[in-house]
Amino acid sequence: MVAPPNFEEGQPTYRPPRFNGQYYSWWKTRMHDFIMAEDSELWDIICDSPHVPMKKLEETRPMVPKVILTEKSSDEYNIVSGCDTAKEIWEALQTAHEGTTQVKQSKIDILTIEYELFRIKDDESIQDMHTRFTSIINELHSLGDVIPKNKLVRKILSVLLGF
Repeated sequence: MVAPPNFEEGQPTYRPPRFNGQYYSWWKTRMHDFIMAEDSELWDIICDSPHVPMKKLEETRPMVPKVILTEKSSDEYNIVSGCDTAKEIWEALQTAHEGTTQVKQSKIDILTIEYELFRIKDDESIQDMHTRFTSIINELHSLGDVIPKNKLVRKILSVLLGF
């Protein structure tokens, strides 16, 4: 899960993370965290409920839908424009960026092979190697394949020791 270039840690926490069509895994994780922090029941509604969550902006105003995307590129708009609920929006984005279950499994298989064959490159710094390794692990994690920490440590040690 690669973070966007020039990502600044000081983004406001009261606004959802913006999605421009790139770095979907990064956005997905941050969006999930934002929704859970905003209202833990909201995540259940997005995943399980067929209705649109509502919120009140001001006491004298009517209820308005809670929206999970504040800014979209034209491509992203085309993906979600026919969606009526937050769940449909989430699933449409997930399918568009992660693919179907078969595509997801293929990505997991490819990343697993990358993990298994992982070696330090000639003239590569340990920091660069670690960044490359972390990207593979984070991408696997975002696809639902979590490798236990003890296996990750053993893998790094075997790479550094040249086994």
